[in-house]
Amino acid sequence: MKLLRPIVFAVALAGAFFYFTTYRSGRVGLASWPSRPDKVEITEAAGGGPLDQEEQNNISVYHKNIESVVNVTSRAMAFDFFYGLVPQEGQGSGFIIDKDGHILTNYHVIADARQIEVTLHNRKKYRANIVGTDREHDLAVIQIKAPDLVPMVLGDSRNLQVGQKVYAIGNPFGLSGTLTSGIVSSIRPVKEPDGMVIDEAIQTDAAINPGNSGGPLLNWRGEVIGINTMILSNVGQSAGIGFAIPINTAKAVLNDLVTLGRVRRPALGVRTIPIDPELADQMGLPADYGLLIVQVVPGGAADQAGLRGGNERAYLGNIPIMLGGDLIVGIDGERIETQQDLAQLMNNHRAGDTVRLTIYRGKRKMDVNVTLGEAREQV
Repeated sequence: MKLLRPIVFAVALAGAFFYFTTYRSGRVGLASWPSRPDKVEITEAAGGGPLDQEEQNNISVYHKNIESVVNVTSRAMAFDFFYGLVPQEGQGSGFIIDKDGHILTNYHVIADARQIEVTLHNRKKYRANIVGTDREHDLAVIQIKAPDLVPMVLGDSRNLQVGQKVYAIGNPFGLSGTLTSGIVSSIRPVKEPDGMVIDEAIQTDAAINPGNSGGPLLNWRGEVIGINTMILSNVGQSAGIGFAIPINTAKAVLNDLVTLGRVRRPALGVRTIPIDPELADQMGLPADYGLLIVQVVPGGAADQAGLRGGNERAYLGNIPIMLGGDLIVGIDGERIETQQDLAQLMNNHRAGDTVRLTIYRGKRKMDVNVTLGEAREQV
């Protein structure tokens, strides 16, 4: 009897718990389950609200430029493991720069292509020819024959500020006419996968993906300020770090690309070493910065202008150099401290341009006018 009493009490307690928590609530729920209404009542937003200023500008930039952005499809041949020819196809973007059908894109978009096809925004396709290439700047100009083309407006990439609004239009993953937006994240030199360096590359967080290469980067007015060229990502798609070639770099070589098919890259015809305060003190130089000319290329631009190389043999570590040459400290009023400074200034000029070099010859400071030669003719 003593054992039976706790068991009966436990069963009664469990039954009461089941009645009040499950059975009873289930009956109430079934009794109160709603019937099907004749009409569903929902809350709708007021239709067609006005767009804010930023949205209006986004739409304006898109419609202003979308007809000028093209899809570039390149077809090439490669060898497989058994040395058999295998066709390969790549896609990129580009944009129309004049009514004659010239299109600016990246060199790597059309490199080694045997056939290039351009698809306009109206879905019409045209065979394209390569007009000119500049591998060093990853630029190329191709051309199509088509009526009623709308060229883009090329802006100015000087004095860009971090934080400026930018837009990218292109064909990521083959999705034509895609607009993304962001800001200028930084201005910095960037090395491309093939080892070439983009001076003052425009870094942006606007989404850039495979297929965007060669497409335009635009400012808030819809003017081209860069050519989208590469991303930094571990997964092969946008991670918020994309880079564009400044449009001024392209504008400086466009005429050569269209008229000559190549770039008449300028050269001073000198070999130099950068000078820092420690080296200047050891060599007894009159300035603690600049580029010391150790050799002048015979017959080159510097040689014809009367610049002098070194005449006294010395060693910089284990490297033999020649001392006693002119010290370059400026070009056209711009201070020159490194070989990168010199390269950036050369990018703003073409062969045949005349520049004013500020140099030290011994302790004497002087200006010398130099007519730039062509790099391909000077080693």
